[in-house]
Amino acid sequence: MDLITRVQHHFLESIKVKQAAADELSPAIAAAAELMVQALIADGKILACGNGGSAADAQHFAAEMVGRFERERPGLPAIALTTDTSALTAIANDYDFDLVFSKQVHALGRAGDVLVAISTSGNSANVISAIHAAHDRQMRVIALTGKGGGQIGELLTGDDVHICAPTSRTARTQEVHITAIHAMCDAVDFMLLGGDQ
Repeated sequence: MDLITRVQHHFLESIKVKQAAADELSPAIAAAAELMVQALIADGKILACGNGGSAADAQHFAAEMVGRFERERPGLPAIALTTDTSALTAIANDYDFDLVFSKQVHALGRAGDVLVAISTSGNSANVISAIHAAHDRQMRVIALTGKGGGQIGELLTGDDVHICAPTSRTARTQEVHITAIHAMCDAVDFMLLGGDQ
């Protein structure tokens, strides 16, 4: 396989996975957006967490909410739990890295808030701990996973939403996740602002 063909293969595989995701995940993505709007209308907020590329996705999501997605609107309350280096390093140093998100969820989360928990494997210990903390705080969870959902898929309740990318490849899972995030942001704006844009 030459280099150009190898590059093209990434695009073709991504298209195939996203087509499958469009069919399988659209109802869950719509349900997740409705869950977020319910929380926001009730003066709640959205917390988001993940590791590595999923941390970047959590930050990307929060930025789209607080700033804007594609339409002008007031900022919406969303916090990425991946950005406060003092909190992250203090918790990891004084307690355990598995608690870096859950300690923040316990401190910042309230009943009616939503946790967006992102883990491509579905097995990230600190994200699992954050989900337990969210349930303790009577928060609902939107989980973005891949590889069949892992342990996270087993933790979710009927009140939560699971968006599990139909692939076992991390890169393809991340590509589905960012498209799902953009679709959720658009759906939130549509429900809050109306219109056909």
